[in-house]
Amino acid sequence: MEAYKREFIEFLQGAGVLKFGDFTAKSGRKIPYFVNAGMIKTGDQITKMGEFYAKAYMDKLGKKNTVLYGPAYKGISLSISAAVALSREGLNLPFFFNRKEVKDHGEGGTFVGYVPQAGEEIVIIEDVITAGTAIRESMEILSHLEGTKVVATFIMVDRKERGQTEKGAMQEIEEQFGFPVYSVVDVYDIIEYLEEDPANEENVTRIKNYLAVNGAK
Repeated sequence: MEAYKREFIEFLQGAGVLKFGDFTAKSGRKIPYFVNAGMIKTGDQITKMGEFYAKAYMDKLGKKNTVLYGPAYKGISLSISAAVALSREGLNLPFFFNRKEVKDHGEGGTFVGYVPQAGEEIVIIEDVITAGTAIRESMEILSHLEGTKVVATFIMVDRKERGQTEKGAMQEIEEQFGFPVYSVVDVYDIIEYLEEDPANEENVTRIKNYLAVNGAK
């Protein structure tokens, strides 16, 4: 396993972002582990998280000029931290996020921050994809920005689960919308990490059993 993947998994566990137990995903599935970016709650933690996203961005897109979009609510801090980390690498990108409720006073509107213009390319910064529900919601919101184009999505963890069909959720998103989805780590990286300690045997077994039913074919 690459060193940065190990460091990222350790970071997720240490921050309480990655937990094991019984949870319900946004898709409604009962899952044996949960990735919750909402557990990031200190300056050091969000700074570190942004650095991991920035590394993934630079590895995949280099110094490509895009606009970062963070879906409310968890994506807001993730997109901002990624923008800050990228600026330290010499790539100063604008960012924006949406309101859950459209504001009808003041400046009004759905979006906060930079408003992408026709011809500009957008990168979505999300936490995880389970069945692809949240990404589809984001694409509906972003469809109101005429002339813009989403060119990639970055997430923390690829759960390697089937989406609305037997295909992987990430593959479905890529085929439906025509852009790649990149992750810092995937569930098999997490399994590999857990298997190094025999004390994690129960969690490993539960995750493997879950993937046997809900994993992408």
